[in-house]
Amino acid sequence: MTGGDGAAPLRRTGTAQRATFLELFFDLVYVFALTRISFRAFEDLALEPGGTTGWSPVTGGVKTLLLLLALWAVWQGTAWTTSRYDPHHSWLQLVVITALVGSMVMGVAIPRAFTSTGLAFAVAYVVTQVSRPGLLLLALGSHEYRRLKLRMLITFGATGVLWLTGAFLSPTPRGLLWALALVVEYLAARFGWPVPGLGRSRASRWDVAGEHLAERYQQFFLVALGETILVGGLAYSTGPFDPARTGAFAVALVTSVLLWRIYVQRAGQVLAEAVVRSRHPSDTGRSAADTHLAMVVGLVGTAIGYELTIEHPLTSPEAAWVVLLVGGPVLFLLARARFEYEVFGRVSPSRWLAAALLVVLFPLLLHVVPLVSATVAALVLGGVAAADARRARGHPPEPATPPL
Repeated sequence: MTGGDGAAPLRRTGTAQRATFLELFFDLVYVFALTRISFRAFEDLALEPGGTTGWSPVTGGVKTLLLLLALWAVWQGTAWTTSRYDPHHSWLQLVVITALVGSMVMGVAIPRAFTSTGLAFAVAYVVTQVSRPGLLLLALGSHEYRRLKLRMLITFGATGVLWLTGAFLSPTPRGLLWALALVVEYLAARFGWPVPGLGRSRASRWDVAGEHLAERYQQFFLVALGETILVGGLAYSTGPFDPARTGAFAVALVTSVLLWRIYVQRAGQVLAEAVVRSRHPSDTGRSAADTHLAMVVGLVGTAIGYELTIEHPLTSPEAAWVVLLVGGPVLFLLARARFEYEVFGRVSPSRWLAAALLVVLFPLLLHVVPLVSATVAALVLGGVAAADARRARGHPPEPATPPL
């Protein structure tokens, strides 16, 4: 840890805004944690010997999404913290290390979080969320930012009771309490962490290193994209390597490349520029956070669809499988359209037209094998990537013009 830690851990103007090695190390935990999300969903959706799924797609999907949102809350809270404060300061490094360990425990607990490992998941989450404002409260001393950390500490302390109480209940009430806790936390963050008697704060007035925050979201997108490749590779590597499974793996790999291409062309490349140019970088960063969350959920859904397709390429599909194979790319495209608006103030028609096409094709895809559905989704994404390349050909790179 660095020296000079006696002062408040504030970022200095003009300091480098690149992510630290510790932050990148922290991200590696999420490659593992996201694979556990996919594993949990796949295990629920995989065919039983009788030929039908033993899982309610709605309730199981909501529970998996809840766990993913909890992971995102920890990552996002840590990313915003290192974007507002000096990530080389020892107190900040302790915050990141605590989040790293907590996220790892959460990842290990995810597959059985609603049965035998619920308490481990809840304790890891609560400790991570409470320790972050608690440590910063100590590090900031008498600085004015201290009031914000106190409100955050009170909020996470209150919702922590819901998390820990839920861990001792059966799956359904556990899920309800955990969902309530997440709703309270997300609303508190949205409205400036209001606490009676202590007031609230506006995100637009927060000092934030815009380039650093933008880079962190780009890196998390790459983590989620890497998870899609990892899930597909692991599923295929178990064999057998017959033509149908090989074709499904090839489609999954091509789809991952197309998702990367659509993201980076060109909004994904200039997100940092958009945040810096914005009149209110914190507002732009918060909007981009919501958009990246939606894109990541789309990627995770697509990865689960990959795995199901590779394992059952020519099997008569369950409706939930098609929802993942089609819904994942649709959600990604819609979120990517919003992302384009955040960066450029306009949306290319190809994104919402492609999403609409997949929705229209959904009833037909319910009656074809998963390999066909995955191939159709890949072809539609390929059309979007081709439209992006054609629009950019012969024109200078478009500068960021954020509307916020």
